[in-house]
Amino acid sequence: MTRGSMRRLRGWMIVSVLAGLGWATVRAAEAARLPLEVQAPGDILCAPRLQLRHSRFCPSNGPGGLLAEQARHGQLPRPLPLVRLDPGLGHLPFHYRRVSSEGAKIYASASDAANKDDSYNALPAGFIYVSYDECQMVEGEAIYMIEPGAYIRGGSACSALAMPDFRGLTFNRTPDRPFGWILGTQETRRSPGSDQPSSGRTRYRTDVIQIYEERAVGAESWYRIGPDEWINQLHVARVEPDPRPPQGVEGGRWISINLFEQTLTAYQDGALVFATMTSTGLPGWWTQPGLFQVYSRLETDDMTGAFEADRSDYYLLEDVPWVMYFDKARALHGAYWHNGYGYPRSHGCVNLSPTDAHWLYDWSEDGTWVYVFDPSGKTPTDPEAYGSGGV
Repeated sequence: MTRGSMRRLRGWMIVSVLAGLGWATVRAAEAARLPLEVQAPGDILCAPRLQLRHSRFCPSNGPGGLLAEQARHGQLPRPLPLVRLDPGLGHLPFHYRRVSSEGAKIYASASDAANKDDSYNALPAGFIYVSYDECQMVEGEAIYMIEPGAYIRGGSACSALAMPDFRGLTFNRTPDRPFGWILGTQETRRSPGSDQPSSGRTRYRTDVIQIYEERAVGAESWYRIGPDEWINQLHVARVEPDPRPPQGVEGGRWISINLFEQTLTAYQDGALVFATMTSTGLPGWWTQPGLFQVYSRLETDDMTGAFEADRSDYYLLEDVPWVMYFDKARALHGAYWHNGYGYPRSHGCVNLSPTDAHWLYDWSEDGTWVYVFDPSGKTPTDPEAYGSGGV
C-alpha cells in the first residue's frame, strides 16, 4: 500500500471514530429546550467540541453548528474576566426609613410617641430619610428610635427600607471588548433598526452584555450583543475599557466617570479592575467635568441642603455610607434611597449602590484621581455654571 493510501485510510479511520464518539440524535425533550433556530428534530448533531474542531464532517444545525458559525465570523463569545465581588460589602450597620414629606414630630420616649404626648422637636418637611437603631410596637403603633432619647411614630408595622441589590463587576484583567448593562426590559432585533424583525429574545434591566459590533441607522446607534441580536444604544449603559491614564493623572490608580453612559470605571496599574453603573447630576445640577482628587473619605456622613429660595426642595439623608468627596460638596457615595443607577438623579454627587460604594471606598485613598467627562459634549464645562453641589 502506498504512503498516500495509508494517509487516506488513517484519515477515514479518524473520521469514523470521531463520528462514533461525537454524533448523537437529540432527544425530543432536549430539543424542545433549545432555541427555535437550532432545533432540528431527528437530525444528527455533533457535540460542540467536535463541531468546532471538525466542522466539515458535521451538519450546520444544533448548538455546535451555532458555535461554529460564530467562530467563522470571529464572533465566538469569550466570557468577561470577572472576579467575584463580595456581596457582604452591601451590608450596612443601619436601618433606614423614609419620613413623611410633611415631616415628623420627635418624642423623648417610645410611650410618649405612642400616646402623642408633648413632642420636643420635629423633623422638617422635605425629602427625609433617617437611620434608626431599633423599632418597637407600642399600643399598635411602630415607634422608631432614631437616636437615644429621640423617637418618631411610623405607622402600624415596623418596616426597614430595602437596600438596592445592584452591584458592579470586578476584573482580573482588562476585557477585550466593550460591555455594559441593559437599562430596561427590551426585546432585541435580528438586525439593527427598530423596524427590523424581533430576535425572539428579551433582555432585562441590569443584564450584563458584551458589544461585538456597532452600526449606525440614521441618527441612532445599534449594538450587536449576540448572534443576530441587536439593541439600541439608548438602552445600554456602555463601558469602553481604556486603561490609558487621563492627562494629568499621576500614579497608577484613578476613577473615570462617563456622564453620557452613566458608568464608572476604576483602573490600577494599567488595567481595568472595576466597573459599574452610577447616577450623576441632573441638568442644572450637573456633575462637573474635569480632573479632581479625593480629599476626604468618611464611612458615613449626614447630607442636607436646599437649592430653591423657599427651601421647597429641602433634603436630609442620614448616615449616607462610604463617602468620598472630590469636588467641593460633590462626592462619590452609596445611595440607599433609590435603585435607579444608569440614569442621572442627583444634585451633583455620584450615586452608587452601597455595595459598589463600599468596594470603591476600600480601594481608594486620599488623593485618588477622579476623572469626570462627557463624550457627548452636552455637560457645561464652564466652572461658573457650578455651585458647591449636593447629594
